[in-house]
Amino acid sequence: MAAKKPHKYEYDVDMNSDVAAARVLRMVKPGSKVLEIGAGPGSITRRLSGTLEWDVVALEIDPLALKKLESFARKVYNLDLNNSTWQQVLLKTEGRFDYVIAADVLEHVYDPWTTLSAMKSLLNDTGSVILSLPHVGHAAVVCCLLDEDFEYREWGLLDKTHIRFFGIKNVQELYEKQGMSIEQAEFVVRTPEMTEFIYRWQRLPNYVKRAVQRSRFCHVYQVVSRAVPSERAKTKIELMTLDVPPPTKEAERYWKDLFAAMESSTVEDSRLTIYPGDNAEGYSFPSPLLGKMR
Repeated sequence: MAAKKPHKYEYDVDMNSDVAAARVLRMVKPGSKVLEIGAGPGSITRRLSGTLEWDVVALEIDPLALKKLESFARKVYNLDLNNSTWQQVLLKTEGRFDYVIAADVLEHVYDPWTTLSAMKSLLNDTGSVILSLPHVGHAAVVCCLLDEDFEYREWGLLDKTHIRFFGIKNVQELYEKQGMSIEQAEFVVRTPEMTEFIYRWQRLPNYVKRAVQRSRFCHVYQVVSRAVPSERAKTKIELMTLDVPPPTKEAERYWKDLFAAMESSTVEDSRLTIYPGDNAEGYSFPSPLLGKMR
């Protein structure tokens, strides 16, 4: 019998790695009561309840993922974040939590602001919210825009199920509008060559690559953060003031090799949308409008 195809969000989490899931797990103290929202097939859940032996409750709506989760969480709830009753159900049946985790989830919901507010209400007196969010300002996404092709995919920065997008300032504002402050934050750093958009990036003229990478946050792939209600925050981190560390040599080598080995998407439209060469100065723009603008 053929082996069952794994769920697209199913993967093993190396606790010592630089991926977002490992960073989320390292932010949770041992012996905690945890609610994992949008737990998927349980890639993080099984580490929480298994390796780390925490009390884990999971929330999910994907039928395929729900079956997998049953082995990893004490209780699994089939609740939709886009329905406001999910919070009331959990308060009534489970009470409050030490941690409420949403790892790469809020970009999939209609109203992430209200969802975060509900998450906050589920915290106990010492509880924290932990979020992982993809960064729309990554150089790879910018290059897709410059190429006139906001290319949705099955997973990654432009997962086709994403309906909300966050820059660094937007992540900060998301918390602040709910009266929360960030106490801990980490960036998952990937150069464009370390992402699923490696081949699109390689097509860009060098002068465009240089311009795109002038942003301090252009290599931030995801933002992982832990926040609490502002009135009890011991420190208040401003994401825009943080340095972006370079990726480790080990991580750089691993991700570059992984994506370079994947086939280039033949459906990518290679028609030129960016003026060629390493210097656009002196190029004769064909558009009458652009001519007037010059």
